[in-house]
Amino acid sequence: MEQVEAQLKKVRAKLDEIPALQKAEDITKVPKEYLVLGGGVLLLFILFFGVGAGSLCNIIGFVYPAWKSFEAIETQARGDDTQWLIYWVVYAFFSIIEVFVDFLLYWIPFYYAFKAAFLMWAMLPQTKGAKFLYDNFLKDFLKENETRIDAAVEQAKKSASVIASEAVAAGADLTASGVAAAAEYANSDAKDSTDKKDE
Repeated sequence: MEQVEAQLKKVRAKLDEIPALQKAEDITKVPKEYLVLGGGVLLLFILFFGVGAGSLCNIIGFVYPAWKSFEAIETQARGDDTQWLIYWVVYAFFSIIEVFVDFLLYWIPFYYAFKAAFLMWAMLPQTKGAKFLYDNFLKDFLKENETRIDAAVEQAKKSASVIASEAVAAGADLTASGVAAAAEYANSDAKDSTDKKDE
């Protein structure tokens, strides 16, 4: 029991550095180490039993990396810029794969727990998992297929441009038809009113 209390004192000393936890402790009258422990258990429950796990994984994959990317942009050093650009390339590649195999992933037990662990491994500066994946797998794949990827992107731009111009033209035709119909209705309504006055 003494070892547990000693560990709790160490945890409390670390948590004392976070003012928001002090406010939460003052409001709830629950020691902050228990609040953090309860929050951690709740997160694990969400991840393992799937209630909102997809949203939680998206938050894990976006919030911290987005903040660190912002910080990297605002500093003069280039090393952190490269680290976060690599993370976003790996994250995009992972997301594209996930879209196409999503129906299979549904059947993997604890998928979201594994996904959250993967995302944390990929993003944390201590592990540099994204750099490992990029250097060992993605860089060679992307370099070999660069011209095909560029051609596909260019084709997608052309298709999107054609679709957008067709949608604008269709919208303009629809608007013109609607204005013409409204004008015709207004004219017929005015004519009916004039005919009734004449009688």
